[in-house]
Amino acid sequence: MSVEITWWGHATATVTDSGVRVLTDPLFARRLAHLRRRRGAPPPPEAAEADVALVSHLHADHLHPRSLARLAPGTRVLVPRGALATVPALRRLAETLLITEVAPGDETVIGDLTVRAVPAAHDGRRLPWGPHRSPALGYVIHGRSTTYFAGDTGLFDEMAEVVGVCDVALLPVGGWGPYLGHGHLDAARAARAVVRLAPRCAVPVHYGTYWPIGMDAVRPHEFHAPGDEFVRHTTLLAPEVTVHRLDHGQSVRPEVAR
Repeated sequence: MSVEITWWGHATATVTDSGVRVLTDPLFARRLAHLRRRRGAPPPPEAAEADVALVSHLHADHLHPRSLARLAPGTRVLVPRGALATVPALRRLAETLLITEVAPGDETVIGDLTVRAVPAAHDGRRLPWGPHRSPALGYVIHGRSTTYFAGDTGLFDEMAEVVGVCDVALLPVGGWGPYLGHGHLDAARAARAVVRLAPRCAVPVHYGTYWPIGMDAVRPHEFHAPGDEFVRHTTLLAPEVTVHRLDHGQSVRPEVAR
């Protein structure tokens, strides 16, 4: 067992590999604008313990400066190219955190891990402010195992090519509203991504955590169902792939040795 995955909710997870703790898209807030955390307690303080944090794109539920501020001084943070120019609060955090901008293809070495940024099919801008563009990214974490964190993405033709061989795929399967727009994976499309990627196992993320205030009665199955739907679709399309549907705060140590 060479990797441990802990899902804290939404797109926030800790990947521990080769003694290195990697935190994805930290979001620890009870409320974000019109969104409220509806399932799972906010992550405990130890969730902010990381050697490196990965930010996939600049949307506020993925790049959340107040959550990044909980990281220990000196923590490495990888963000999409252009993020520092676009998000003033991120520039202030750069006084204490080691923030590095990356683009697809860039590799960063942290201890015994190599983290490679890969493209994502998603609008990476800091909405709704300004025209500044930054790429939306996924990340491939290579240590004793290889883990793909997709960030927010739709299906795209080169997905398997840019990711390469991976043992674990952390895939978004839902959202925070009743409708998913362009550049997202729902449960069915995420299962098709599993077919393309052919990982040993998959972990669904980005669902069942935040929901718009006042919309409890609007298509509530879109909040509750994506994890189980992803299991169902993946079992049909890729029965050889093990799906670990985690509860908030739950960890798994998948057997991924090839």
